[in-house]
Amino acid sequence: MKGLTGPRKTVVQTVGVVLLMGGLAWASVPFYDWFCRVTGFGGVTGVAEAGSDEILDQTITVRFDASRERGMPWEFTPVEREMEIRIGETGLAFYEAYNPTDRPVAGQASYNVTPYQAGGFFEKIACFCFEEQVLEPGERVQMPVTFFVDPEIVEDRDGKYVHTITLSYTFYEIDLPEGYAALEADTATDTN
Repeated sequence: MKGLTGPRKTVVQTVGVVLLMGGLAWASVPFYDWFCRVTGFGGVTGVAEAGSDEILDQTITVRFDASRERGMPWEFTPVEREMEIRIGETGLAFYEAYNPTDRPVAGQASYNVTPYQAGGFFEKIACFCFEEQVLEPGERVQMPVTFFVDPEIVEDRDGKYVHTITLSYTFYEIDLPEGYAALEADTATDTN
């Protein structure tokens, strides 16, 4: 059997390159997400089952920031702007959200940590950002986040120079959950 030559070989090589590039493009988003979660790159935090076993005498300041995506009708603010905790100590902070509209609004929070090199050492134990939130008209809630700063930060080449970490959340509006929308429709029908 004779090998491919000339135009056929070029077509096969071109199709192979296109398929390879398409596969890499498809895999890049999940790979990047995995990479950021493992390394803390881009300010992505870790998730822990429980607090740290080690608490250092060294403290760190954690600042809290809140914003909303354009068009999100809620008011959203941190209850406390900053706190000082010992490295390894479990911290508890609250964010407040208020729905001033006359309709239920669902929201989801995205988050990051700055400086970025601290992301891999900031561990969340529980967070309102893990689930979507639905606020009724006029409802005001306080949403908790439980976290700690991993003691390994003091041994890290870049992390050991971090004295202040900022935890930022941005809320954006999402569609109401399916079951919730059906419940709203039933309630509206019952009142008519």
